[in-house]
Amino acid sequence: MIIIGGVSLINLGLKTYIFTKADQDYYYRIPVAQKIIIEDGVEKAVEKELTEEEIKEQEETAKEQRSAQRQRDAAQAVAMLIVGIPLYTYHWRQVRKKD
Repeated sequence: MIIIGGVSLINLGLKTYIFTKADQDYYYRIPVAQKIIIEDGVEKAVEKELTEEEIKEQEETAKEQRSAQRQRDAAQAVAMLIVGIPLYTYHWRQVRKKD
């Protein structure tokens, strides 16, 4: 658990400060919004182009989601360290008492 937590924190730090493009999605495609219209009692999906404002809003949302994912990763790694270090210390002391 300590190793996994430590590796996760180092990985997160490297992605955040050194390899800043590691989290970017190069295939990110802004979907075209669809509008449903009813003609002659039949529903049809009509595509409409997004405005610059809508595109910027989607990009900002994606940025916030990446930040939230980093925080989830950091929380998991810290939790592993908080649980793993005391467990390791306890068991190490038990092994040393037997010698």
